[in-house]
Amino acid sequence: MATSGEVQAEPAGDTKGTADDTQASWGLREWGLLVSVCAAFFLDALDNIMVGIAVPPIQADLGMSTAAVQWVVSSYVLGFGGFLLLGGRMADLIGRRRVFLAGVAVFALGSLIGGVTDEGLVVIAARFVMGIGAAFTAPAALSIIITTFPAGPQRNRAVGIYTACGAVGYSTGVIVGGALTEINWRWTFLLPVVVAVAALIGGITLVPRDVVPDPTRGSFDVAGAVTVTGGMLLLVYAIVEAPSAGWLAARTLLVFAAALALLVAFTVIESRAAHPLLRLGLLRNRSLVGASLVAAAILGTYMSFQFIGGLYLQTLRGWSPMEMALAFLPIGLLIATIAPRSGKLISRFGVQWMIVAGFVAYTASYLLFLRIDENSDYLWVILPSILLIGIAFPFSFPAANVQATSNVADEEQGLAAGVLQTGYQVGAAVVLAVVTATMAVDHTGGGEGARTLAGYHSGLWVLVALSAVTVALTVVAAVRTSVRRRASADTTV
Repeated sequence: MATSGEVQAEPAGDTKGTADDTQASWGLREWGLLVSVCAAFFLDALDNIMVGIAVPPIQADLGMSTAAVQWVVSSYVLGFGGFLLLGGRMADLIGRRRVFLAGVAVFALGSLIGGVTDEGLVVIAARFVMGIGAAFTAPAALSIIITTFPAGPQRNRAVGIYTACGAVGYSTGVIVGGALTEINWRWTFLLPVVVAVAALIGGITLVPRDVVPDPTRGSFDVAGAVTVTGGMLLLVYAIVEAPSAGWLAARTLLVFAAALALLVAFTVIESRAAHPLLRLGLLRNRSLVGASLVAAAILGTYMSFQFIGGLYLQTLRGWSPMEMALAFLPIGLLIATIAPRSGKLISRFGVQWMIVAGFVAYTASYLLFLRIDENSDYLWVILPSILLIGIAFPFSFPAANVQATSNVADEEQGLAAGVLQTGYQVGAAVVLAVVTATMAVDHTGGGEGARTLAGYHSGLWVLVALSAVTVALTVVAAVRTSVRRRASADTTV
């Protein structure tokens, strides 16, 4: 499924760094900049989980149907996934700071509207707007970090901290969302406004102003922007709707066909444009493409595991949302502890071996979770998988981010970050859809609890298979890179 790709040249994640790099200290401006962009990533992750928990009270309060209320979650995914490539390229063309600030402002506005409205349709529209804001913020934030901190240990450390903030947002979102929902679901929209405003002020104050774009670079590729955004919107929409509409339903196939047609048209336009939105040669970058596939496997399996685990604990075992949140809390604690230090590990072992180690831990976690039954003990059966996830995520996630951007020129860092983020979002949607479809297969024999448990096991086997394949392919890529590097060193001696 996914391979980490072959690293060309000398990627930042595989270099040891100089003594100056290792010992360099950051001042108030560097730390302030990092906190500002990390706050946006934390907010995106936190909001994703919080609003999902608030869906039932939103439905009850606003009188929404089940079909309509699922779009409170899906519309965000649609806006985020649909506009990511455009957001990444815009960061390169008009400035990372400008796009970052605009994205945070749009996110805050959408969140505010969603928190004060009494109309379900407006909540859905607000979530779509928030997704667009995140699509512009995410690639701009990562590219700001990559272009601010020099390659080597400093950049690896910064990316590790960036990762920790996002992962902690994913892990603590259940607890924060549960607590806020107990007060009123509107606070799951209004609290992010406060965080977004703080990130906006920090960005205005601490992120360096953009260099004025070169007017000789040519006009904006409108046709490319329209076709890629339309194609990505339809692709994500088809993936989101397919589990309920049916993967082979006429509507699903037509939407997939329309998405493919637009993306093919985009490819043709870019191959002929004097100043393309996406330089197609960038997609021949093995490090970037490989890291994006790894990203799809990371978030796809992680979010699916969280989905299965949540259903198991709440539906089959009868745990409350807060009890489930506390059960998953060790993931966030481990990520917060390990991720800030992952930069040193990347500098020592290299990005590819860090990804291998991460997916070995993922595979072991999903295999161990297959032991669940109707009365599994938390400490013996569930906690080991939780702890392994808490190790796997900070090993693999920062490494994938470093690898994706290590062989990309500064003027294309935003687009590279957009490609990587697209891998994360599309991977999460596709893997979760496959897992859901697998779980829905009719399991005969035994009582209702046994059939439900069999469905969870079927979904977990998908995660085991995907993780194991990723381990195999990343080991091959890492070995090939090591052999090639040794051969290159021998020829220079």
